[in-house]
Order: sequence, then C-alpha cells, then structure tokens
Amino acid sequence: MSIWEVILAFVVVVLMLVALLANVLVLLCFLYSADIRKQVPGLFILNLTFCNLLMTVSNMPLTLAGIIYKSQPGGDQICHIVGFLETFLTTNSMLSMAALSIDRWIAVVFPLSYHSKMRYRDAALILSYTWLHSVSFPIVAASLSWVGFHHLYASCTLYNKRPEERTQFVIFTGVFHTLSFLLSLIVLCFTYLKVLKVARFHCKRIDVITMQTLVLLVDIHPSVRERCLEEQRRRRQRATKKISTFIGTFVLCFAPYVITRLVELSSVVHINSHWGIISKCLAYSKVVSDPFVYSLLRHQYKKTWKDIINKILKRSSINSSALTSESHNRNILQLNE
Repeated sequence: MSIWEVILAFVVVVLMLVALLANVLVLLCFLYSADIRKQVPGLFILNLTFCNLLMTVSNMPLTLAGIIYKSQPGGDQICHIVGFLETFLTTNSMLSMAALSIDRWIAVVFPLSYHSKMRYRDAALILSYTWLHSVSFPIVAASLSWVGFHHLYASCTLYNKRPEERTQFVIFTGVFHTLSFLLSLIVLCFTYLKVLKVARFHCKRIDVITMQTLVLLVDIHPSVRERCLEEQRRRRQRATKKISTFIGTFVLCFAPYVITRLVELSSVVHINSHWGIISKCLAYSKVVSDPFVYSLLRHQYKKTWKDIINKILKRSSINSSALTSESHNRNILQLNE
C-alpha cells in the first residue's frame, strides 16, 4: 500500500467509528425521549439515522477492504447486495434531508397551520414516497446488471462493464442523479431560503422594537446597550449560519462524488483513482455530519444525551459505592474474626 492508500484507509476507519457512535447516540436519544418521539420531524430523523447506520456497517467496511486489497471484497452476490444498498441508502438519505427541509418550511412559514399540514400520517406518506423513489433505481440497476465493484471508488456501486450498453447506462446515471441529488438540492435551497426570508423579517421587527426601547431608556448603562446590540448581531447571523450549514454540508459532501460520477461517463477525461476514493470519502462524511447537523447539536437532543450520560454515571456511582460499602463491611468482619 502507498502512503496515500494508508491515509485513505485511516480516514475511512475514523469515519466509520465516528459515524457509528454519533448515529447510535441519536437512536438512543430517540428511544429515551418521549418528547422527541412525539414530534413529526423525529420520523424523518429516525429514517435518516437508519440509512446512516446501515451505510456505516455495510458499505464502509467493504470500501475499506477494497482500498486495502485493491480488489473486490467477497463474492459477486455480496457485492451486488452492497451496491444495491449503496444506491438505495444514498438516495433515501438525500430525500430525508429534503423532507426535513419541507417540515421546517411549513413550521416557519405556516406556523398556525403546521399541525394540520404536517401530521404523522403526512410524514408517513412522505417517507413512503422516499422509500419507493429510493428503491426504484437500484432495482432497475440490479435487473440490468449495472451493479458491481468499481476500482475507481474501491466500492461496490453502480457500474457498467458492457461497452455496448454505455448509452443506456449514461442516460440512467444522468436521470438517477437528477432525481436524487439535484432534486433534493433544489428542495433544500427553495425551502431554506424561504425560511431565511421569514427569519430575517422577524429579526428586523425585533431590532426595531429593541432600538425603540434603547432610545426611550436614556439612562441605560452603556454595557447593557452594547450587550443588546451584540445580541442583535448574533440573532441576524444565527439563522444564516444554520441554513448555510444545512445546504453547505449537503453540497460539500455529495457534489464532488456526483460530479465525478458524471465526468467519469465521458471517455475524454481521465480521473485519478485517489480522487475517486476521496470523493467517496466525502460522500461518507455526510453520514458523520448528519447526526450533529440535524440532531445532537440541538437543545432537545443535547439535554437528552446528557440525561442519558448522567443516568449511566449515577448508576455506576451507586454500584461503585455499594461495592465499596460491601468490601468495607467484609474487611471489618475479617478483623473481628
């Protein structure tokens, strides 16, 4: 193995460990907190977490083996199954992010009618569509034998080995990425920009009220006035940062891989194998970032996983104190004897 391959293998191992830990923690929070389970977005986050966990335990290990051994890991049947899952899970996770953005758009733009427009039944219908949409492409690819080990990405994925079917495969790949990556990106941009517009409008209203209050309070201390103005600036930046994170991580993680897959279809451009694996690692990094972007850094999830950790530590402390007390009593008995 070259130094580049060692580095890439190390990156995949780190991504696997962090993704497994973070997504399991999200799942534990969902199971532990009744409040999270009651919320409609929790269904979308649960579906996204399911896709991320399955991607972590099925696709990442085989990619790691592909990097190390530079050949197809396992038999053709295993590779076909993993390639099927890779196409399904990637599409499903993209559409789950789009569903979360639609939920936020309805909650912010139509707050009074949110509970009537986004119920559990509506969320279940959206999830049913995401599953139907996501499973249709890998079924077509598997039926046409367009799934296999691709040396450029060291992964079991969409791959056509027959030159006579090149045109059909190019059309299929273009339609697939248009209806998965591009469709999800358009939905994300439309919904979150609408949310940002509403957030900025509310910030302006709050700023006007704050400035009027500061003008009336002529004897207010300068430090208090400065804190109010600083909070104004933070409030204006908060929504922009969040939305930039949602859209930015999606583009940063998926765009290089999708563009590489499309450029690869051209026989004119030669793609370096190291770049192919790097673009694949960037796509895998979305599995790592999703738990933090959509769940663990939110206040409700922070409180839940802190409660879980405190409960575990408290139980451990109680058990430790009980063992210490038992040992102390045993020592006393031994001395008395």
